[in-house]
Amino acid sequence: MTRRAGGPAALLPEASADARAASTRLHRHIGEQIDAAGGWIGFDRFMELALYTPGLGYYAGGARKFGAAGDFVTAPEISPAFGQTIAQQLVQIFNLGSRQIIEVGAGSGRLAVDLLLELEELGALPDLYGIIELSGELRARQEAAMRNEAAHLLPRVEWFDRLPERFAGVVLANEVVDAMPAHLVFWHDHGIAERGVVCEDGELSWLDRPASGRLLDRARALASECAIVPPYLSEIALAGPAWVAQWAQIIERGLLLVIDYGFPRREYYHPQRTSGTLMCHYRHHAHADPFHLPGLQDITVHVDFSALVEAGCEAGLDLLGYTTQASFLFNCRLTRILERTPADDSVRYLRLAGGVQKLISPAEMGELFKVLALGREVAEPLLGFSIGDRSATL
Repeated sequence: MTRRAGGPAALLPEASADARAASTRLHRHIGEQIDAAGGWIGFDRFMELALYTPGLGYYAGGARKFGAAGDFVTAPEISPAFGQTIAQQLVQIFNLGSRQIIEVGAGSGRLAVDLLLELEELGALPDLYGIIELSGELRARQEAAMRNEAAHLLPRVEWFDRLPERFAGVVLANEVVDAMPAHLVFWHDHGIAERGVVCEDGELSWLDRPASGRLLDRARALASECAIVPPYLSEIALAGPAWVAQWAQIIERGLLLVIDYGFPRREYYHPQRTSGTLMCHYRHHAHADPFHLPGLQDITVHVDFSALVEAGCEAGLDLLGYTTQASFLFNCRLTRILERTPADDSVRYLRLAGGVQKLISPAEMGELFKVLALGREVAEPLLGFSIGDRSATL
């Protein structure tokens, strides 16, 4: 069955002529890829093309993505307290071994700047702050941010094009896994289908095909484990767990720290969540049409944290903690960081407190965003999970 996605265009801001032209080129490229694949591609392939096609994809093009001028605001953009608080956890890991950090997908560079400046204040600067970044535009922004705000620390920063062969230290991924390509799966009365994309008369549309292979096996297992009752549409992300398993082969000693929005498996595939979690972000508007202006909008799915943990543990990592963002930040002495700004400096204090409120409020990022720690040869209980660890829910 072919279905067209709902059109949100009338409710969304207009794109410039240049932006529309770039989107049209990517739209045409996606159509060519669909034709080359025999007329149909899985949604995971569409998501990969829309986000990562060199020069045209959302994360590989030149559009501003983060902050007020972009499409969404991440935690580091909301408040420097986010990075300052995470730094407290990093110090504990540094004291146990290697003083190295690799940040995967460093966005605007805001988190790197805040972390390095705070670690300098704590007398715990890393020997290396590595950044893995696929986007040339974002890499340039990250370097500019460092030069403008922490130029004296720039010699400690190094950009990588690929994962290292071996690593000891902390791997940090803030809002990375949600942007990894995912499959769309439809459980119906007569079987299990994979929802894919076709191009008809130049228009992108949905088309379901019977699921097969590894995806079908995973869908059947989820249906049994989570008692999925058709009709039910959701995502199965195979890329995220594979990425964790890859890091498990690289990390000799240290920590993989994942911060993202998502749920344990039984919450992810809850009986009432019958339409999945797929969401698009364009100019601070959230909507559900991934075909709108390809290359100009972010496309995300929530993270199945249970799947990440299974992949990591099967590959030899230990589960070291899982909790909400709010609990993690409080455990890492968020209150002390707030107290560093005098309350009588009302302008600065209110600005800081307002940002912190967004980070910890259940109505904002505090509950939906989770923090997961997987590691190797880390025997000491981690500061960030000392109270409110939810590992048992995984």
